[in-house]
Amino acid sequence: MERFDISRTYGENVFNDESMRKYLPTNIYKQLRATIDQNKPLDPAIADSVANGMRLWALEKGATHYTHWFQPMTGFTAEKHDSFLNPLSDGSVLMTFSGKELIRGESDASSFPSGGLRATFEARGYTAWDCTSPAFVKDNTLYVPTCFCSFTGEVLDKKTPLLRSMEVLSDQAVRVLHLLGKSDVERVVAMAGAEQEYFLVDKALFDQRLDLMLCDRTLFGARPPKGQEMDGHYYGNIKERVMDFMRELDEELWRLGVPAKTEHNEAAPAQHELAAVYTTANIACDNNQLIMETMKKVALRKNLVCLLHEKPFDGVNGSGKHNNWSLNIYNGPSLLDPGKTPADNAQFLLFLCAVIWAVDEYSELLRTSVACPGNDHRLGGHEAPPPIISIFLGDALTDILEEVETGRPSQFRQGGNIEIGVTTIPWLPQDTSDRNRTSPFAFTGKKFEFRMLGSSMSIAGCNYALNTAVAEILSRIADRLEKAEDKSACVRELVREIYREHKRVVFNGNNYSKEWAEEAKERGLPCATNDVDAARGLVVSKSVELFEKHGIFRRKEAEARYEIRLDNYIKTISLEANTMLDMTRRQIIPAVIKYTKFLADSVNAIKETGLTVDMTMESSALKDISAAGAQMKAAVSKLEKALEKAAQAEGALAKAEAYRDKVRVAVDALREVADKIELLVDKEYWPFPTYSDLLFRI
Repeated sequence: MERFDISRTYGENVFNDESMRKYLPTNIYKQLRATIDQNKPLDPAIADSVANGMRLWALEKGATHYTHWFQPMTGFTAEKHDSFLNPLSDGSVLMTFSGKELIRGESDASSFPSGGLRATFEARGYTAWDCTSPAFVKDNTLYVPTCFCSFTGEVLDKKTPLLRSMEVLSDQAVRVLHLLGKSDVERVVAMAGAEQEYFLVDKALFDQRLDLMLCDRTLFGARPPKGQEMDGHYYGNIKERVMDFMRELDEELWRLGVPAKTEHNEAAPAQHELAAVYTTANIACDNNQLIMETMKKVALRKNLVCLLHEKPFDGVNGSGKHNNWSLNIYNGPSLLDPGKTPADNAQFLLFLCAVIWAVDEYSELLRTSVACPGNDHRLGGHEAPPPIISIFLGDALTDILEEVETGRPSQFRQGGNIEIGVTTIPWLPQDTSDRNRTSPFAFTGKKFEFRMLGSSMSIAGCNYALNTAVAEILSRIADRLEKAEDKSACVRELVREIYREHKRVVFNGNNYSKEWAEEAKERGLPCATNDVDAARGLVVSKSVELFEKHGIFRRKEAEARYEIRLDNYIKTISLEANTMLDMTRRQIIPAVIKYTKFLADSVNAIKETGLTVDMTMESSALKDISAAGAQMKAAVSKLEKALEKAAQAEGALAKAEAYRDKVRVAVDALREVADKIELLVDKEYWPFPTYSDLLFRI
């Protein structure tokens, strides 16, 4: 087997800087780099030269087609492939790709979620080249990352608001830095890095489960005798079959220039994680979409299936996607780097407090950015943060801010060394703060880790929400600084005021505890426990005004996203409920009938022998399964009625609430009965693979 040479093959399928230098004229290369590096307007006149260079490069890579790759509001990616082929009158062909085809594509906008922005008969939509994210070749196709908008200009994707938010954040951060004397700074970049959790299951077993096939999660399943309680899977030895998958996944991602870095077993059986190296938020978002797509494709080649649902198995840890976010001077240091003496680092403290203020003031918006139906099963389940937005700073930083606020002496100490107590092992440098794995938004040194995001979700939403919120706060800070004669004194006063007024959002303790939920309520922190309630954060006045002020969305675009969220919730719960009914009627009930008949025949056969035999066990088993069957019949009837009633609700919000309050309750009740029956029925009669099969047979 040929050894994979990462230094030679990394990024070989990406139209990166090296490829641009080789395939573009020097003047065109410089103009394109100025747009990418300095955020200068893209000159359409260079499009033909860039398209020609891309075409030559892609053809050498074996590409026959090109596609505008975009991210509609489905949360997935979309692509329409066109060949380079251009027939000539003499029967020959040319392989062409024009600047017009590079810059603009056309798609059916009415077939993607639009929240009413597009009617069925108003179908035209446009895709527009995003040159800040590099093109790449995959599956014999040139992929061009693009934005997506309607014929009338409304935003229909997740990339456009992310790019807008990055520009707004850069502008306001540069304003602040210039006022602090850093006049040489021209651009600030929002950075992100996603940690992707996922499950792997055997495809042969997956194919026997309708719920996994249609809903990406198990709707039935009694807990196995062994789960994750022995803690042996987390960071444990990686099974050979999984390692083979990870190896091929890495190689494919590296060829695409995706910096896959860290991989390990996660807490639950069959659960794993992949983390990529930190990069600009836009590219990080594109990279994460590629990671999810590639995971699924590589898994299938290995006769595995990759599950990205937030809670594919009840009773074991669900999957999140931790979004590591920071703010960096372009090609320079992080503005959230405390340095060796954070107490004396006024710039750091000011930007830190800007984030604290933004998270507190716009907590509803941040909460909705990480909400989806799957995440309802995970958040607050002692495996993920609660649905309450709070910030972990650690004792050291909190103590410094307390000193700034109150003037009392700080107890802060520099991180020391940890002595292991073994002569041959060196002392380890100790960080200034610990980690808090229960916090939804934790400072982890030079960055914040937003831990609430669900594993199936795009990271675009939480990043453009965070970027815009912080941009707004920085604009207010810049307004204050511009009026101040003594900038240093103003910075100290701002840090003091911000922390005093917004420290309610800082919590360094155990976010899993009941006491914290009660304390958070006393502090006035909002707590939206489900997607329907959380979705309102998109359309509350504060959010709409924020988006409109900074040009991220117009009001009708924010309202459209709210409608899409409600519609997605309704469809998700409806699909799960109907899948449960299908599996119950066509698989579980027939299995129960067969097993009941088997028990009854066994009892009758023993009676016919005329022998005096104690049949307590047989009779009890028959009685239990018959009673459970009656309970299942009642649960099915309850779910059918709940679905019928929910479908009659008028208005998207009323309907979503009906599915949440009635259908989901009935779904849970049916599952409870079915899972009890699974433990009563002989495994030979049970119609689909159990949790023990799915979690431990790889």
